[in-house]
Amino acid sequence: MRSLISLLALLALSMTSGCMKVSDLADGAEYQLRDVGVLEHAQTQRANSRRIQQDSFIYIAQGYFKPRGEANPTANVVAEEAFKGFIEYFPLVRKSRTPLGLEQAMSQARADGAHYLLYCRFATADDRIGTVEEWEDQEALDRLGPDSGVIQLMVIETSTRYLVDTARIRLRGGLLTTYDTKPEDLIGPPLEQYARSLIGLSD
Repeated sequence: MRSLISLLALLALSMTSGCMKVSDLADGAEYQLRDVGVLEHAQTQRANSRRIQQDSFIYIAQGYFKPRGEANPTANVVAEEAFKGFIEYFPLVRKSRTPLGLEQAMSQARADGAHYLLYCRFATADDRIGTVEEWEDQEALDRLGPDSGVIQLMVIETSTRYLVDTARIRLRGGLLTTYDTKPEDLIGPPLEQYARSLIGLSD
């Protein structure tokens, strides 16, 4: 009991001394919970750190590729979520309504006058058991656990076909957020963060 009181007193002292704000403590706790798998987590690996101007016109398209793994996400879901994430940071954004091949997407981006093509695909997706109904259908202990997936992205300059950046985003659900979720439910926040990184913003 005495040690608990001492710990609480030390925590209160550190907060009032100005060494660490409450928001910093909350951010640190959230990061740790994501890192150990309690909350959903995403890791983005970029090939380049080049930035593009915020007033750039970006055309977003998703390939026909069906992800490997035990999942069947909506055909254009990555492009849809990328559009939602990019529109806050890039005022000039347009997306394809359906999946396109790379050459089709490039032709459409050029026809629309876009400076860059963001071409994306769901490389892998694993929809684990997350509801009672799914358990009744599968009854496989090895299928219990958080969902996961991988998204691949390319940013291509339309006028020169120069490959500005490639990125790979690994997605993993959390133990507290596994109920009735799909791998596509995880992709929104990391795609928004990728948009921020393209204009040089960080959390």
